Amino acid sequence: MNVAKVIVDVPSAAIDQTFDYEIPERFMDILTPGMRVIVPFGPRKIMGFVVQITDQSSFNKLKPILEVLDLVPVLTEELLNLGRWLANETLSLSINALQVMLPQVLKSKYKKEIVRSTEENLPLELEDLFQGRDVIPFEEFENSPLTYNQLKKAVDAGDVSIDYVVQSRITKKYITMVAPLKEIHLLEEALQDLPKSAKKQRAIIEYFIEQPEEISQKLLLSKLQTTSSTIKSLVEKGLIETYRKEVYRNPYDDDAIERTAPLTLNAEQQSAIEPILESIENEKHEVFLLHGVTGSGKTEVYLQAIQEVINKGQEAIVLVPEISLTPQMVNRFKSRFGKSVAVMHSALSAGEKFDEWRKIQRREVQVVVGARSAIFSPFENLGIIIIDEEHENSYKQEEQPRYHARDVAIERGKNNSIPVILGSATPTLESFARASKGVYKLATLKNRTNNKPMPEVITVDMREELHAGNRTMFSRLLMDKVRDCLEKGEQIVLLLNRRGYSTFIMCRDCGHVKECPHCDIALTYHKNNQTLKCHYCSYEELVPHSCPECSSDSIRYFGTGTQRVEEALAQIIPEARVIRMDVDTTRKKGAHEKLLRDFAEKKGDILLGTQMIAKGLDFENVTLVGVLTADSMLHIPDFRSSEKTFQLLTQVSGRAGRHELTGEVIVQTYTPEHYSIELASKYNFEEFYKKEMAMRRAFQYPPYYYLALITITHPNQVVVVQSAQQMVKQLQQIVQPGSIILGPTPSPIPRIKDRYRYQCMIKYKHEPNLRKNIQAVMNYFKDQIQKNDLQIIVDMQPYQMM
Repeated sequence: MNVAKVIVDVPSAAIDQTFDYEIPERFMDILTPGMRVIVPFGPRKIMGFVVQITDQSSFNKLKPILEVLDLVPVLTEELLNLGRWLANETLSLSINALQVMLPQVLKSKYKKEIVRSTEENLPLELEDLFQGRDVIPFEEFENSPLTYNQLKKAVDAGDVSIDYVVQSRITKKYITMVAPLKEIHLLEEALQDLPKSAKKQRAIIEYFIEQPEEISQKLLLSKLQTTSSTIKSLVEKGLIETYRKEVYRNPYDDDAIERTAPLTLNAEQQSAIEPILESIENEKHEVFLLHGVTGSGKTEVYLQAIQEVINKGQEAIVLVPEISLTPQMVNRFKSRFGKSVAVMHSALSAGEKFDEWRKIQRREVQVVVGARSAIFSPFENLGIIIIDEEHENSYKQEEQPRYHARDVAIERGKNNSIPVILGSATPTLESFARASKGVYKLATLKNRTNNKPMPEVITVDMREELHAGNRTMFSRLLMDKVRDCLEKGEQIVLLLNRRGYSTFIMCRDCGHVKECPHCDIALTYHKNNQTLKCHYCSYEELVPHSCPECSSDSIRYFGTGTQRVEEALAQIIPEARVIRMDVDTTRKKGAHEKLLRDFAEKKGDILLGTQMIAKGLDFENVTLVGVLTADSMLHIPDFRSSEKTFQLLTQVSGRAGRHELTGEVIVQTYTPEHYSIELASKYNFEEFYKKEMAMRRAFQYPPYYYLALITITHPNQVVVVQSAQQMVKQLQQIVQPGSIILGPTPSPIPRIKDRYRYQCMIKYKHEPNLRKNIQAVMNYFKDQIQKNDLQIIVDMQPYQMM
């Protein structure tokens, strides 16, 4: 078994295969699939993943592996198989499919160190290597007579660990600990010998006589109001010692979280959880759709199902949308399962993410709560996967590999014979259709757990407001209700539905709109620093004082940003304290949490924000929710726009009246007669589902048809058009007679970052070989892709039509 099959880190279609390397003697006993290695590749040395170890190769002379980066595999056997499936499913490169499963730190440049993990004596040869140090560079081991096998044994025994010190300084976090070196009676003797004037030294010794355990130096210094020089003097006297200890960076203070006990389930929850528990018990893979109104106690069902899995000694993955990963949500899991929870989301620093990932890899936790990429957690004994708010778009990754977390969850569910739960108050039509057909099992929670009614929703026709002479962005009804709440000391949430609608600059004389010079899209106006920014390529410029086309000075900005709403509120209701949550105010780390905490502590009366405030929040004092622009999403060129509008309105309505106080929702719209707005105001999902399904059937969209979107980009427009036409010609020859090819047409944003974009879409019901066929067509363009800078992007499940 001296041949390793390696996937090398060269993201190119021409190199998307395994390469054989010889395993040198020194790595023979330690190398296993899932480890990363450094191999010679042409003149370069590059990283690669070992995916298989075998004893034969079709080549006579093989180059040897140069070094092994991991002594514990970073990818489990299951994740390696999942990587193969993922590359095939999303038509992406194997290397991309494997890289997406790892934390950022393991993709950077780093050097390795060996760290002593025990106070006990190490085997003699390792003691000689360490020579009394706690940390040594990995190179010292490589230059020593020790074998990798001896080192691996010490790693497995927990005597030493291998550390990655990243050049970009995402390194491990250490703290200095102080501990007594002598027994209590000897410390008492030493105390007698210390002069009375050495007050600070005496205080430290007295402390350790009372509490002879280690303590962090920082904490000791603050407790005893002393300095590090005092500690140094006692170290020199041989009474105490200091040493560095690795700590996980923990963004959450676990000790401050109070533990909670399971609640008694009501009849609806009980009948929803029973089949799930049965599936856990019988180790059977099934997909459950938990359809429950907001506040109906879906989370409690998740928690009790996870408890069952933990009791069996298994592990759980819980996915929540990035914007719902609020401290409130995390606390619900931490307070139930304590320290056995790891949390993965984008607000963590790269170092914090690495620490959370290592807790999972080292089996120190049983539950991971995280956004999309947490679906790849390296658990080896999975018992359940839960996707909360399964309708959320953020579960779809928009760059290679273009996977949907729901599909990955179901694949892992099959591989491990475990249940997958999809939960939502407004499931996607695709999921609900599958549940209606019996492909998924449907469980419905129709009532809130506190039996309180859903808040009343009132729609206000903004056209009538205009006729009545009200030119502000707030209807008269909304303003009356806001004043009423403020008088009663209650709180308000105002949602500005901004998707597909941004603030741009336009000349009122000639109608010129300032566009990005590299992308065909209007620049977005940012008031706080008077700049125009492109949200696609990051280009920015200062706001012009006059029109670049006709030199007129009547240049104005259009559209409503949260800043404008905040200013308008300050004019109309100056006494209201507004907390604004949008991309600008939540940019700083921890800002998101701080703003929500301030609102919870009633330091603000109105929480104003974009769709990041529509989900997962639970404030008992909120009695009024206002939606300022309900229909801005209805006009995006996307067949899902009605569905997204319905989902957002239903979600945000669920933020009001969640506790003792009753709630109201006011929806401002220019199209109150649109069925998605009308039915969302009545919480009528079933009726909406019927209407929308009829539309989808008529226009041949999912779930009646599958879609595949192919986008072709190139700096030269002629090349793009010609390639797109060739592509469609080829596709027409290979698809089944009932399938439809639309295009080629320019993409909705025809140019981004100076690259022209054309697209074509395949609508199909049954194309068993579609992936293979598209791959064959892409191979036809291989030369152009390599030599000519042509890019072909395939999305087998498009959510972003732009």
